Amino acid sequence: MKKILLLALIGALSFGCSKGKDPKTEEEKTFYAVGTMFGSRLTQLALTDAELDSLAAGLRDSAKGEKQKVDPMAYQQKIQDMFKARMEKMAVDVKKKGNEFIDNFVKSEGATKTASGLAFKVVKEGTGPSPKETDVVKVHYHGTLTDGSVFDSSVERKQEVSFPLNRVIRGWTEGLQTMKVGGKSKFVIPSELAYGDAGAPPKIAGGATLIFEVELLGIEKAAPEAAPAPAPKKK
Repeated sequence: MKKILLLALIGALSFGCSKGKDPKTEEEKTFYAVGTMFGSRLTQLALTDAELDSLAAGLRDSAKGEKQKVDPMAYQQKIQDMFKARMEKMAVDVKKKGNEFIDNFVKSEGATKTASGLAFKVVKEGTGPSPKETDVVKVHYHGTLTDGSVFDSSVERKQEVSFPLNRVIRGWTEGLQTMKVGGKSKFVIPSELAYGDAGAPPKIAGGATLIFEVELLGIEKAAPEAAPAPAPKKK
């Protein structure tokens, strides 16, 4: 929560007490870029222009050493409660739309929905073995949100990825085990099996449903854990 509050205050740097003019000089563009990087983390709060004005005003007074109009210490709990409530409300709305997306995916594309809530469709059947949870897998993937925006893609980076299957989001751990090497599947993963209500800002909002197109390129057995060192002998 403290991290979110800090980012919120820094993000206010990108806003004026009213809608700012377009940056023209290189210095203005540099500060604007800094603002957008941090300001994007405020999207989960769904702040109004008036709320952003208040946020920026408080930051400005504090940064200039002017008399503060409100005692921040007296408002710490209210700040935390408000931010938490805003993020939870946003997550509920996002999850509702995500669930509708999953239901439509199952109905319109004939996808399978598991007991956990994961929905998947085999795009291309593989012929090799299926990975176990303890295996290391090599994949190519393309991740999007329900609105089609890309948040991560090894395909776009043109770089295959390998990772232990038990160290990723639960939707991946479950979904990859339904595949065979050489196959390609489409996963629609609810937030409970992804990043939950917290999300992964700035690209993934709290409660977000994630869509992945995944190609399983290979399986490597996990490296055995190192044996514990022998106990010292008694003298």
